[in-house]
Amino acid sequence: MKKYLSVSLSILSLSMAVYMDNTYADSKKAEKPPDSLYMKQTEDESASQDASPISGKIVEAMNSGGYTYLCIEKDGKKTWAAILETNVAVGQEVALQPGYEMVNFTSKTLNRTFDKIIFSTGFASQEGATDTKSYHGKPMGSKSQSVVSNEPIKVEKVSGPNAFTVAELYEKRTELDKKNIVVRGKVVKVSSGIMGRNWLHIQDGTGNSESGTQDLVVTTHDITSVGDIVTANGTLYKDKDFGSGYKYDVIVEQASIKKENAAK
Repeated sequence: MKKYLSVSLSILSLSMAVYMDNTYADSKKAEKPPDSLYMKQTEDESASQDASPISGKIVEAMNSGGYTYLCIEKDGKKTWAAILETNVAVGQEVALQPGYEMVNFTSKTLNRTFDKIIFSTGFASQEGATDTKSYHGKPMGSKSQSVVSNEPIKVEKVSGPNAFTVAELYEKRTELDKKNIVVRGKVVKVSSGIMGRNWLHIQDGTGNSESGTQDLVVTTHDITSVGDIVTANGTLYKDKDFGSGYKYDVIVEQASIKKENAAK
């Protein structure tokens, strides 16, 4: 009987240890804003391409779920923002990169719903780098790299049954909707860490700049740089609407990226 009781207590202790360990581990995971939330630009579409950072004095701050939540006050107006967890202090003057504004966002770890909160990629750089509007006239508020060059882009089409040029993806978007495609091009812009993904703009020299069919938006978890020649393998979606006016005629999502050379 004593031996049976001893074994039972050991099993119970082990079970409790595993439970506590898992509970602690789950609490350390960073919560991510769901993709289905509404997103809105932090500036009017009619404004200039150089958006102002979110700036002001921190009047409230808290860390939870892998994020730092900040209430920033400027000219009597308070704005809630969230960045990846970092050390800040109330009273500190900060400037954040523009980001996505979430409506009615609920933080499960804080057990709190924010009427409006801006998810930013972090502090603005010393140069005050900000994002620009996309080639399709729809903004993507984020920290980004981009390049402007007068040199024409000419990238050879990748071979294979599911391979297309950028222009062909626009032309055949209806028949290719929700299908796997492969496209090769040069990265001309990178917006990192938006909604847990990196947003790339790639071009291969095909398409028309007036209609916007020369530029393709690709989302990925892989890391690349402006100037890289890459092959993207992902799922094409036509007329993808993220809400609040964020609509793309063509977008390639969940792509794997193969870099063929490093950016110069």
